[in-house]
Amino acid sequence: MDEDDLRQLPVVVELLTAATVLGIGRTTAYELVRTGRWPTPVLRLGNRIRVPTAALRELLSLSTPGPDVQTRGPPRGRT
Repeated sequence: MDEDDLRQLPVVVELLTAATVLGIGRTTAYELVRTGRWPTPVLRLGNRIRVPTAALRELLSLSTPGPDVQTRGPPRGRT
């Protein structure tokens, strides 16, 4: 997966997709998450594990958002 492919990923990806991006195998990926050693934050949604794509980009020093991602300011009415 090259930089352009990474920029086209959705906001969150499955653990196996994130593992592919990092060159990590399936068993190792699940073991790293289970032991708290996965290198990015993970989202546990029931029995599913998702990885924020922004965290993958940051880990790989590609912190700029993809073309479809819009950045927002703070919520209105809050200071």
